[in-house]
Amino acid sequence: MTDRSPPEALVLVRELTNTLDVETGEDALAAPGGVARFARRHGVEGLGGGEHKAAEELDGMRELREALRAACLAHTGTDMEPAASEALRRLLAEAPLTVDVDAAGRAELRPAKGLSGLPLLTARIAVGIATAEADGTWQRLKACEACDCLWVFYDRSPAGRGRWCSMAVCGSRAKMRTYRAKRR
Repeated sequence: MTDRSPPEALVLVRELTNTLDVETGEDALAAPGGVARFARRHGVEGLGGGEHKAAEELDGMRELREALRAACLAHTGTDMEPAASEALRRLLAEAPLTVDVDAAGRAELRPAKGLSGLPLLTARIAVGIATAEADGTWQRLKACEACDCLWVFYDRSPAGRGRWCSMAVCGSRAKMRTYRAKRR
């Protein structure tokens, strides 16, 4: 199997979107301590720390996850649902970024100082997306077209036209369905 891991700038997007296994319905974020575990693994301060915010954080992360999944699915050639597009736009607007310039004059996009929790996670994702858009890799982060999968993967194919997370599983199933439909 080919390497489907994304460039570093897009790892956080892939990791968040793949916290839900669409086929089984298993949601790693909804598991006890799931949000805190995700936050620790990805160094997001102020997320998953308290019971009083747990439901709000989980809802926000799920909304961000599904809006990102919709964007990744759009990379396969479908249009994003307006609601998903608006949700992603709103969440990204709530996560301010700054541009830092070092002594050599190099500019770097960063989350604004003082962010924590969901706004920090969203800002870090926004930095990754902006970086990937600038180097032409954002469009290659895709969601599998199989409606019972939707796993997010990085398309490393030469033409950038990959549609399934695995040709051996999801691609094969789709081709078999098409074949059977034509035979009927």
